[in-house]
Amino acid sequence: MTMTFFRPSSPRGRITISAILVLAAALTGIVVYFMLPDVQPSGDSVKGSVRDASADAVDLEKRIAGFTQSFGERGGYRIPTERERHAVAGGVALVLDGRMDEARARLAEVDFAVQPIKDSVSGRRFAEVADAAARSDGANRGWGRVYVDLDAKPAWIVQVPHPVADQNTERLGAQVLRGAPGGVLVLAGAHRNAAEGGAADVAHRTDSVFHDVIGELMNRRLPGLQLHGFANSSIPEFDAVVSTGAGDRAVSEAKLLSRELDERGLDVCRAYTRKCRLSGSSNEQGLLAAEEKLGFLHLEIARRNRISDGRLGEVAQAIGVLTQRWAKG
Repeated sequence: MTMTFFRPSSPRGRITISAILVLAAALTGIVVYFMLPDVQPSGDSVKGSVRDASADAVDLEKRIAGFTQSFGERGGYRIPTERERHAVAGGVALVLDGRMDEARARLAEVDFAVQPIKDSVSGRRFAEVADAAARSDGANRGWGRVYVDLDAKPAWIVQVPHPVADQNTERLGAQVLRGAPGGVLVLAGAHRNAAEGGAADVAHRTDSVFHDVIGELMNRRLPGLQLHGFANSSIPEFDAVVSTGAGDRAVSEAKLLSRELDERGLDVCRAYTRKCRLSGSSNEQGLLAAEEKLGFLHLEIARRNRISDGRLGEVAQAIGVLTQRWAKG
């Protein structure tokens, strides 16, 4: 069959078959680009509808410190219902699975939201799960936040149950999160004394968003590290207490962390080999980890090492050796 194409009289206006093919290919490429789902740098990363261009660039540590600085010792916490706890934990689960649209819908049921942010220090992208009501009208139910690494497969948890009350553990948590791929930070949303009867002390409660989210992460077999602080006078002879909590699944990790802290000049009480105060054996998340036969570490740091930026950074570096191991599986 003979195909005839229209040819203008001017050579400069002539449309060749090659030109038509090039133009068609270019248009097809543009259409395909905009139709493709978001592609993450690694096949093991959390996939979803979040692009680098849409993520706000922020200093993660400053963002978290800004969130916690308004926490008071009284007020700012309401015990969540079971439905509310499950909604937030379920939304976090969907984020971990990369099902971002479904996560937004699930979280919206309890006025929570998820948004991408990019840490300006590490360059890592995180999904921030936070109380949308607190941002819009100043209300604070005290249910905390969750940060999920979007650039790597979830591999470990850092838990901060007593922000502000255990001074600068929230900052330490941020530094730990940015220190190795695959981290999930679970941050409590109120001072431990914010409610009557210890209701806001999430390390010793099972009826909190904090506990339910960590339970969901443990269902995925993720090991965890929980950060605490103690007054210098509580155990004056030690700078840190490293414990495996109620279980014994993380003794090798405890030894590694203790050694790294030692090398940075901290005197460590090793609760996995001797009796130490503040070993966290009654910690609810530690009890759950022991029940699930999962690795769990409970770390206490003296105040003198938390109020110094330099010392705080050294502690984060020591923990980073452990989380890098966890990230490698």
